[in-house]
Amino acid sequence: MKGEHPVRLLCEALGVSVSGYYAAQQPRHSARHLEDELLAAKIVAVHQRSRRNYGAPRIVEELREQGVHTSRRRCARLLRAQGLSGRKNHARRPRTTDSRHGRPVVENRLAQCPAPTAPNQVWLTDITYLRTAEGWLFLAAILDAWSRRVVGWACAPTLHTSLALAALSRALRGRRPAPGLLHHSDRGCQYVDANYVQTLCAAGLERSMSRAGNCYDNATMESFWSTLKIETQLAQRIPPTRPQAELAVFDYIETFYNPVRRHSSLGYLSPVVFEKQHTIKAA
Repeated sequence: MKGEHPVRLLCEALGVSVSGYYAAQQPRHSARHLEDELLAAKIVAVHQRSRRNYGAPRIVEELREQGVHTSRRRCARLLRAQGLSGRKNHARRPRTTDSRHGRPVVENRLAQCPAPTAPNQVWLTDITYLRTAEGWLFLAAILDAWSRRVVGWACAPTLHTSLALAALSRALRGRRPAPGLLHHSDRGCQYVDANYVQTLCAAGLERSMSRAGNCYDNATMESFWSTLKIETQLAQRIPPTRPQAELAVFDYIETFYNPVRRHSSLGYLSPVVFEKQHTIKAA
C-alpha cells in the first residue's frame, strides 16, 4: 500500500505516528545485545576509574566485586569495541646503578630465604629516574615484598645517599619493623654508604644485595618502576618541573597504587586491602 499512497496518509488513516511506523521497521535488538550495551557502560566506567590503566583481567575483578559477573573474553571484546585497552609494559629503563665504588658488599640472601608470609619480613629498594623539562628527578622507593605496598619513597634532583636515606627513614617511621627484616637492594653506592648501613644496623635490618649487573635479582622493583612510568605516563608526557613530577608520583602511589590498584599476584586485591585482610584473619 505504501507504494500507492504516502506513508503519512496511511499513518493518519491507521491512527499511528509516522515516527512510530519507522521505529517499527528497525530491527529489534536481542537481549544479548542490550546486555552488552549495559555491560560496556560499566566496563568503561571501571576503566576510567582505573585512570585508563586496567585491562580485561582487572576490570573483571572490579566488576565481580560490584556483583557483576562476566568472562575476561567478553570483557576484552567489549573493551576493544569501545576503542579502549589496558596499558602494557614495554621498554626497560637504562641502568642507573654505580657499583664501581670498591666498598664491601653482601651476598644475595633474598635468593635463599623463603617467600614472605606477612608484612615487614622482606623489603626491596631501588632508585630510578624521571625526565622533566628542568632536568632529571630521581626517585627512591621501598616495597614490602609480601604485599607489594610502597612503604617509603623520596625524590631528589641528585643521586646522593640522602635520597635513599629519606625513603628508608619514611619506611622505618611508618612501619616500625621488628629486627630481622631482610633489606634487599642492588650494589649501588648509596646502599653501601656508611650512613645508610648504620641506619639499617640501628634498626636491626639484615642486608641483602643483588649480584653484580643482574637486574633480575630485584625483578619486583624493576617491574614496579615500569608499571609506575607507564601508568602515570611520565615516560611519555614530560612534566615541566620537578615539583610537578613529584606531585604525579605522590598522587599515583598514595591515592592509586597502594590503596586501589589491583595486583594479580595478590588475588587482584590492592596492597592496602591485602594487608587489611591479613590483619583481620590474624586477629
